[in-house]
Amino acid sequence: MALDKTTFETITPSRFITFTFPNPSISPTFLHVAVLDTPFQLTSSPPVAAMLVPKQRISRLILTGNQPINGHGSPAIYHRPARNDSSCDGELGVSLRPLFLALSPKSCFKHGTLEIPILSYEDNVICSVVLERCVGSLVGEMVVEDVEIESGGEASKREFRRRLRFKRVPNLVQTEVRIVPNTGFGFDYVEIGEVEFRLDNSILVHPCLVPMLASLQLIASYIEGRIRSGFRPKALCLGVGGGALLGFLKAELGFQVVDVEADKEVLRVATKYFGLEDGGEHVNVCVGDAIKVIEKLAGRGNGQSLGSFGAHEIEGGCGMGDGNDIDTKFGVVLVDLDSSDAGDGIIALPFEFVRKHVLLAARSVLCDNGILV
Repeated sequence: MALDKTTFETITPSRFITFTFPNPSISPTFLHVAVLDTPFQLTSSPPVAAMLVPKQRISRLILTGNQPINGHGSPAIYHRPARNDSSCDGELGVSLRPLFLALSPKSCFKHGTLEIPILSYEDNVICSVVLERCVGSLVGEMVVEDVEIESGGEASKREFRRRLRFKRVPNLVQTEVRIVPNTGFGFDYVEIGEVEFRLDNSILVHPCLVPMLASLQLIASYIEGRIRSGFRPKALCLGVGGGALLGFLKAELGFQVVDVEADKEVLRVATKYFGLEDGGEHVNVCVGDAIKVIEKLAGRGNGQSLGSFGAHEIEGGCGMGDGNDIDTKFGVVLVDLDSSDAGDGIIALPFEFVRKHVLLAARSVLCDNGILV
């Protein structure tokens, strides 16, 4: 279907459009073009930029890159090209300038000719392969991929990761875990997309999870005391993603974990690709709204009934049996929820969660030495 060029004449906050475009430098290949508008309502018209966000605020970002090509029905495997000559990018930028101008809003031309900075961007991914694309009822489109990343200057060390990304937040990795080749494959002969990998959950590699767990140092004496007494410390995790956090809490730190996730498709992906345990002796996975679940747990602590807390029930339900087999007091409540409103920021908590009655409910399910992270 042809793309209507009038679509790009105005800024639509948070709009994200992708399409393919013939590569003017290398025929018959195609470029993948992404157009991202600012999430904010702006009275002025800051400049448009292509490829990379410059230091000044912009109203529209245009990203282009080579479109992966599938061969004989196999998954598309991306390999970062060798960067021997930067002149290719300059020539491509010049040839694509008419496209960038056509994708710019009319307001940018009020003062004459528009100058669009053409900059390049390169992440740390050496190669990657998409394992699955799917759609969640709440989070929208998701992609699961295996990647090889740069190893921080150690040429002999190769790093492989499995990632979960949500399309509504481009370039943000929602979950990342380390993977290693199955027995029998030497690292020198491993290629993404050609060998089987297994998860290595013994270490956290996602950058946001490390400081979250570092906060447990604040209640280290309480945790150690529980373990010495023969009890597992308890954690309530709001938001699952790939499940790396609760898996580490259970396996490496000896916690009993209750986790809440509202999107069943996220749970399926976490179970299939990231080793999330569906139930088990020390892991309880709830399917439901995190705020409703924490309020029900708070109500139970006040002597109220859990009501619909049947096994894996949807409306605030939780795999807790009859609701009498798990204590509602937790040593830590770990909140890993993000707002669906891009205007709040891509990692902001939903405003509904930071209301007084919700925070009081979270406080009521904590033990005397507990913390909310």
